[in-house]
Amino acid sequence: MDILLIAGLWLDGSAWDDVVPTLEALGHRPVPLTLPGQGDGSASAALDDQVAAVLAAVDSASEKPMVVGHSAACTLAWLAADARPEKVAKVALIGGFPSADGEPYADLFEPKDGVMPFPGWGPFEGPDAADLDEEARRSFASAAIPVPEGVTKGMVRLVDDRRFDVPVVVVCPEFTPAQAKEWIGAGDVPELAKARHLDFVDIDSGHWPMVSKPIELARLLAAAAAEA
Repeated sequence: MDILLIAGLWLDGSAWDDVVPTLEALGHRPVPLTLPGQGDGSASAALDDQVAAVLAAVDSASEKPMVVGHSAACTLAWLAADARPEKVAKVALIGGFPSADGEPYADLFEPKDGVMPFPGWGPFEGPDAADLDEEARRSFASAAIPVPEGVTKGMVRLVDDRRFDVPVVVVCPEFTPAQAKEWIGAGDVPELAKARHLDFVDIDSGHWPMVSKPIELARLLAAAAAEA
């Protein structure tokens, strides 16, 4: 299966470098995406540009792909399901949940000069980054790409209820499947509360399993694709 891989904030397609070989060895066709404003040198990219890049990858896939979103990009994967419900075989959400219609995409930290830089490790101390050693942290921070404000403050627009028919798997790294179910049941994730085919899988990692547990993550994604 074609597996589109969309990394979260501050990351480009190279975030998946250690995941791709295992997916290929398991017979899949991984396609890591480098989003406008996150690796192409553009500081003026908008959320619509990133959505367009994801939809272009969906449209060019040889068959119905599984769209994988990590962290904030869980919303991009869900926007793909909304815009192409008949073309997306499955959505996999790693360490995050889709924003609802009318919410900002990822207005999380203070922008500076039109971009939102990586804020350092302070906000991620604890389960998020506990499995990243100092070398991994330095490497991540030095490669982190400031995300254009036009992306982070872009408004999410969801229009097609057929998205709720697209199967979803929630990959739970720094939280457990039980916690994710509790949040959804409490109304904190209204989009997934309406999803008609929802599964959960656990991975013992922090927020960036593509860095700390790439082989295990690839196997989980391959298993999810096989069930699509």
